[in-house]
Amino acid sequence: MIGYYVHHQGRGHLHRALCVARHTRTPVTGLSSLPRPDGWAGEWIHLPPDTGPGATAAADPTAHGRLHWVPRHHAGLRARSAAVAAWIERAAPSLLVSDVSVEIAVLARLMGVPVVVSAMRGDRSDPAHRLAYDLADALLAPWPAALPEPGWPPEWRAGTEHTGAFSRHDGRPRAERPVGAREVLLMLGAGGSALTGADARKAAEATPGWRWTVLGGPGGWADDPWPLLCRATVVVTHAGQNALAECAAARTPAVVVPQDRPHGEQLATARALAGAGLATVRERWPEPHEWPALLDTARRAGGDRWHLWAPGDGAARAARLLDHLAASPDDEKEPPCASR
Repeated sequence: MIGYYVHHQGRGHLHRALCVARHTRTPVTGLSSLPRPDGWAGEWIHLPPDTGPGATAAADPTAHGRLHWVPRHHAGLRARSAAVAAWIERAAPSLLVSDVSVEIAVLARLMGVPVVVSAMRGDRSDPAHRLAYDLADALLAPWPAALPEPGWPPEWRAGTEHTGAFSRHDGRPRAERPVGAREVLLMLGAGGSALTGADARKAAEATPGWRWTVLGGPGGWADDPWPLLCRATVVVTHAGQNALAECAAARTPAVVVPQDRPHGEQLATARALAGAGLATVRERWPEPHEWPALLDTARRAGGDRWHLWAPGDGAARAARLLDHLAASPDDEKEPPCASR
């Protein structure tokens, strides 16, 4: 049995879990504050929230900077941790995947369960991330090995499976884009955005030859954006892992504007894309007069190089690693640090 912790922020963590669980041979149980998703085949443990009344006002929520979120005397945190521990005691899983919580990874390892941590870009040198990455039996990095995160210690790199990006759309047929069309899909997702409706409107007004569609943020929502992704001439999006994986699956040219996220995650991802020539990147939301040239630049660049970011088999590669670790005797599990 594999336990798979799914963080509730946005939808990228959930989409990754669904993709990987569909490929594993080992049964997978989901653990999350999110409701059970359609298509989840295994058990789903709904966890109490660890936020809410009293959490932000609690003293020392980071345990003197050693963890990320452990507010003192918070009933939700206590109930959440107890629910995970009770499931571990009952199910005796052979492996737990944390996507992503330092505290859940530590709790599982303290109970003797091997842990795989879903890695993220950006500066992860803080004590909490170092603890989780150091104790993990493996790190899953949904980006290509050819574009590593700079500054990682050698033991993290040695214990990392670089799967490349993957998404729920991998393998879906891509419709031909209308010849001569100039359509922009502004895709903001569910993880929060500082972009306003006025920002989007000004960009559209500055590019009268283009038709804009807005998903997320100030726009509408589509449970399945695939047809819009395939039809778009250019996607404008943030640098979240899931949004980029979906752009890459559709091979749609992109203008990427990273959002402000903890540890500089999206900025680091955007810089990797820019360095490899995979997308047109701006580190801030462009001024209206910049948009015509940006869209033309992205359109001319095309989307063929996205295969370097998302080869198409990332979820299957992640599942093979999880099956291997779940089936291996403890003395055959290779720790990420060769010196330990």
